[in-house]
Amino acid sequence: MDILGTSFSITADEEPAYLEEILAQYTAALEHTKEQTRLDDPLKLAILTGYLLSDEVHKLKHQNLTGVEAEELTLDLIARLDEAMDNKA
Repeated sequence: MDILGTSFSITADEEPAYLEEILAQYTAALEHTKEQTRLDDPLKLAILTGYLLSDEVHKLKHQNLTGVEAEELTLDLIARLDEAMDNKA
């Protein structure tokens, strides 16, 4: 597995195809976060992406949102985090 320039192996009880699908989803989320925030630091990018994905999962668990509503909430959160990071720079 290669994420943000770091390679590692994991052991899991899941099928390889499932693990590849999860990796593809995470990679897409990383790219989306990178595009929205213009971050280049792999650690910051991984942390922020993990936070945003956790937020999305939490909201989906606790609300009956459509996919469009969940995406809108996620993009709004990214925009607010981006603005906050710009103000600290």
